Amino acid sequence: MPLTLDQLNAAPAAEAEQMLDGLYEHTPWIAAEALKARPFKSLAQLKRAMADVLARGTTEQHLALIRAHPELAGKAMVAKTLTAESTNEQGKAGLTECTPEEFARIQQLNADYNARFGFPFILAVRGPRGTGLNKQQIIDTFARRLANHPDFERAEALRNIHRIAEIRLADKFAADPALGNEVWDWHEQLAQHSDPGFAEAGQLTVTYLTDAHRACAAFISQTMREAGFDEVTQDAVGNVVGRYRADPALENAKTLMTGSHFDTVRNGGKYDGRLGISVPVMCVRELHRAGRRLPFDIEVIGFAEEEGQRYKATFLGSGALIGQFNPAWLDQQDADGVTMRQAMQQAGLAMDDIPKLKRDPSRYLGFVEVHIEQGPVLNELNLPLGIVTSINGSVRYLGEFIGQASHAGTTPMDRRRDAACAAAELALYIEQRAAQDGDSVATMGLLQVPNGSINVVPGRCAFSLDLRAPTDAQRDALDADVLAQIKQIAERRGVAYTLEETLRASAAPSDPAWQQRWERAVESLGLPLFRMPSGAGHDAMKLHEVMPQAMLFVRGGNAGISHNPLESTHADDIELAVRAMQRLLDDLAAE
Repeated sequence: MPLTLDQLNAAPAAEAEQMLDGLYEHTPWIAAEALKARPFKSLAQLKRAMADVLARGTTEQHLALIRAHPELAGKAMVAKTLTAESTNEQGKAGLTECTPEEFARIQQLNADYNARFGFPFILAVRGPRGTGLNKQQIIDTFARRLANHPDFERAEALRNIHRIAEIRLADKFAADPALGNEVWDWHEQLAQHSDPGFAEAGQLTVTYLTDAHRACAAFISQTMREAGFDEVTQDAVGNVVGRYRADPALENAKTLMTGSHFDTVRNGGKYDGRLGISVPVMCVRELHRAGRRLPFDIEVIGFAEEEGQRYKATFLGSGALIGQFNPAWLDQQDADGVTMRQAMQQAGLAMDDIPKLKRDPSRYLGFVEVHIEQGPVLNELNLPLGIVTSINGSVRYLGEFIGQASHAGTTPMDRRRDAACAAAELALYIEQRAAQDGDSVATMGLLQVPNGSINVVPGRCAFSLDLRAPTDAQRDALDADVLAQIKQIAERRGVAYTLEETLRASAAPSDPAWQQRWERAVESLGLPLFRMPSGAGHDAMKLHEVMPQAMLFVRGGNAGISHNPLESTHADDIELAVRAMQRLLDDLAAE
């Protein structure tokens, strides 16, 4: 019979420890120490308690835990001396049925990995869905992680051990993340649609109004209809709009808007944007199945464009809802010479109706968005959910230092006007200056010496600047210091410079009341609160201009990488995001 939290909370210490036996391979002290924090009101709280215990452990304890795990397809598997849990996991992944070639490859990877790191390779082979990675996915991950820094890889091994423990705990308590699994499956189905040239390479790319984009819109529309939305339409810019009506007994009910985008960057991931559509769709489905209506409409929007990949019209989908569609965009051409107007006509969109998309903010309660974090913070802290405090404001520049090209062998070091060294000094300065704030970031993503040569002192160096901070005041202070430093560097080194501002976007602080609603929802799950700014831009930035907004972040796997095929999240974390949003909706209905 499956265990229950009531049983665990009430059991004597020794019995409770026995209940949790096997979660951490041959390392029972982690669960034993965590049990001192009883009673637990959720499995999520128990998982967090165990993670906290291990986080307080020493490096020696961490290494002992890692080394307690068997090699994948190693000697213990061949000798059939694995624990029951490990036997089950390696069997589900097909490692007990390797071909001779696969077995030889894994054995070589095991040897290389142990030689480099001094401990066995640890991977949660049951994967983000809990049903098992295939052998090729395991081999590919094995090979990729061989290149990691030893300190990072040790932490990655511990993260995978926590994931293994999470799955084993779910088995003990028969706690299937059913809603998270279904949402995960939706993302897999949606990812089957990709633009030509990328689809053949197995890469996910969906740009505005391509055939793949239109197929995604059709899938989202159908999913909404099956979930029980009262109205599902595609608007004049291609947004998919689903509305679940309020209790009909209420007149003039307001609307809660939520959603995110379904276009992608080139060779991107499956969750960026899309998670913010699927989570609220699942919430509506559960309301519909329960026959429940809330005292407000729920409008879920799959924004057709956010990334600016096919046309230079970033936030086109959400911008149109606040009256910021620029008609000049219609004449933009993509790489094949197709104008946006032509693409809209081919998609059957009614361009004349675009001005009608502007929403009346007085009819809305606000906007909330669920989004994968797109960064490593939650992953490193082993936290499934984070509360967004603000979407960073940003400013971008394109610049160039202009010195004097000269002979690399005959120009003394104190006579040089090296443009590249000026840029290098600036790069080190912005790294140091942004770090002073703690949550500001600064990047020089482009550095180029035009017509550079190995034996020539660089006379020119082009560069970019991307400066971001959670508030406009903090961004502007960073901006002012960087501009002053550029001037000082140029004067000291005897070089000139040019600088062109290419973007300035205001920060979007979360509305305090809406942020607190997310916080209460996360706390209700037994999770600690972690507040963090968003360094990336989101559709919520546009809606922020006309109504209150707040966001919830969901942990990403693979060190939180995003805009990348390795972008990942667990079905368990998706389940928690759904539960958090359900709680937010319930609390809002009770206000």
